[in-house]
Amino acid sequence: MTDSSNRGFSTRAIHEGQSFEPRTGAVIPPIFMTSTFVQDGVGGFRDGYEYSRGGNPTRDALQVQLASLERGTHAFTFGSGLAAEDALLRAVLQPGDHVLMGNDVYGGTHRLVSQIHARWGVEITTADASDLDAVRAAMRPNTRILWVETPSNPLMKVADIAGLVEIGHGAGAIVLADNTFATPYLQQPLTLGADVVVHSTTKYIGGHSDLVGGALITADADLADRIAFQQFAVGAVNSPFDAWLTSRSLKTLAVRMDRHCSNAQAVAEALVGNPALTAVHYPGLPDHPQHELAVRQMRGFGGMVSMQLAGGHQAALELVRRTSVFQLAESLGGVESLVCLPSEMTHASVKGTELAVPDDLLRLSVGLEDSDDQIADLLEALASLQ
Repeated sequence: MTDSSNRGFSTRAIHEGQSFEPRTGAVIPPIFMTSTFVQDGVGGFRDGYEYSRGGNPTRDALQVQLASLERGTHAFTFGSGLAAEDALLRAVLQPGDHVLMGNDVYGGTHRLVSQIHARWGVEITTADASDLDAVRAAMRPNTRILWVETPSNPLMKVADIAGLVEIGHGAGAIVLADNTFATPYLQQPLTLGADVVVHSTTKYIGGHSDLVGGALITADADLADRIAFQQFAVGAVNSPFDAWLTSRSLKTLAVRMDRHCSNAQAVAEALVGNPALTAVHYPGLPDHPQHELAVRQMRGFGGMVSMQLAGGHQAALELVRRTSVFQLAESLGGVESLVCLPSEMTHASVKGTELAVPDDLLRLSVGLEDSDDQIADLLEALASLQ
């Protein structure tokens, strides 16, 4: 029998956990829309299923897919990315422990630790995750989690995962990598030594702006047991329907990401040098500070581009009113192009902190439309500001 782990990414995405339904031969596994399962006597669970908070065949199928694609052994899916992050924090931390987090991450992640877990005695500080010396200097004896998001949100910094793993493990901390922007198609942090990967599956993995979800993937059996207990005891699981939608979307992740990457590269190159901008942030640009690292660490550079407006905050506010292909909305990773003003939207919760985002910065989620239309939309809007 062929070892499925040796198969290519798209083959595994389409087939892992996705066996045809044996009674009818349906090529797509059914959605198990049930809350509970009949038992063969007290404690006589069928295939281990008792209650859908503890396990559901549709969710399990998705978890098999995700574990395979991230090269892990255990995956857990949740009702949102923040629910997944919360489960990991609860599974690992005790009062008095310290989290060292990159200083350019999703604002809600920082808020979760600094405003929720800090109330229970957890400490948090930040460092530039793209600077290994800065991270090394910021580690503490009580650091239990080194939290890295790469590429980062929204400044598109790239962090050296293997280098951070060496620092984190040397200090006795686990290393968590938020792989939402890159996806497992472009980057696999577990193969670089990270202990656990987190995703907002709402984004590129879901890919169609029609679901909310999150996931944790690990190859550490002990950590997996602790996460599993948190998931069962706290219960922030995703629904069978959302799990089925996510499984469906994973099957096209590779082809979608190829298009996201090519469109984003074209958009970034078209924006470089525009007089209405002071900076364009994209790892695929040769002058990006971590471009060579991105070349080594990633299969492609992703679909996210950030730009800073020469006219400052007011120009940023005006530009989002003047685009049509790029629609003003939070979130990212869908088939449609979106524009976001992070300082007032996704990162409003970190205003006044070391994670505060420049108020002249716009974040672009470059979708799957024709790149010529995306570029024309942006260039016309920028020209109208002059």
